[in-house]
Amino acid sequence: MDKIKALVVDDSALMRKIISDMLTEKGDIEVIDTARNGQDLFEKLKRKTPDIITLDVEMPIMNGIEALKNLKSENINIPVIMLSSLTKEGAELTMDCLHYGAFDFVPKPSGGISVDIIKVQDELLLKVRTAYEKYSVKSTRVKEIEHKAPLKIEYVKRTVNSGKINAVVIGASTGGPKALYSVITNLPKNIGVPVFVVQHMPVGFTKAFADRLNSNSEIKVVEATDGEVYEKDVLYIAPGGFHMEIDNRCIRLNKEPAIWGVRPAVDKLFISASNIFGSAIVSAVLTGMGKDGAHGTEIIKKNGGVTIAEDESTCVIYGMPRAAYETGAVDYVLPLDRVSNEIVKIVKSY
Repeated sequence: MDKIKALVVDDSALMRKIISDMLTEKGDIEVIDTARNGQDLFEKLKRKTPDIITLDVEMPIMNGIEALKNLKSENINIPVIMLSSLTKEGAELTMDCLHYGAFDFVPKPSGGISVDIIKVQDELLLKVRTAYEKYSVKSTRVKEIEHKAPLKIEYVKRTVNSGKINAVVIGASTGGPKALYSVITNLPKNIGVPVFVVQHMPVGFTKAFADRLNSNSEIKVVEATDGEVYEKDVLYIAPGGFHMEIDNRCIRLNKEPAIWGVRPAVDKLFISASNIFGSAIVSAVLTGMGKDGAHGTEIIKKNGGVTIAEDESTCVIYGMPRAAYETGAVDYVLPLDRVSNEIVKIVKSY
């Protein structure tokens, strides 16, 4: 089996060496070259064609955003994984990079030069392999998607809630920032209910994510705060590092142990919201690895709520939606571009 060919871009020679070693350690990835900034990257691309690019966000001469814009303008369709420092500016730039076409990002634990970046090796390897499987022209998965039959929207159950809807809850993981952007920017400002969202995202990035969504959406989007009284027509993003639960009229944040290895966890949100809103709730599980949200989907359905899972055809990773679907508690299986419309239709029709 051919190795995944990667090109590492970082202005620090030390970081280029460490990242290259991280990528090649398991034997399935080969670093075919490195570059010290975006300009250097384009010089290297004249001679070599990688399957994946890892790209530092903050670099001199040509930074990550400029490099992404140039990749797009030159129609170079190579998946890009961003590496970003955990600073306010770094987080904001990372959200810009996702907007301009980056596949996903991995945080540098301690700034631009992170000698402890080995802490995120597993996450980096996962995202490189996932991007390759999903988008590389050599990937079998891409060929399968290209030849897949036209999607038929599946309404799994037709006996759904016939009462008023008072809340919407959404969960996502890998591939989630782009998926959520697609869904949230298509929600109306007067949806009439509060919306609560859990995206598996590191500490320090959710505020920038919420701000990016707020500036591009009709509905008001904020990063949730502990004890905040939730309101209709506002969408609340769970902060990285905190579980978000619903308690009577307030949002509660806590640092209880991670579930499924993550905090915030979708199940925490779904189950607590179901306990408060009962049958008057709509849930949606979007792209992501693992099974977070599946148990919460079961609880919501058991209590009479309406449940949605993203269709495999539009998922970056068909893990969480599959796990939710396999519980038998999903009402609608929908492609991503139909999720927001269906949520609004359900909320407004009851």
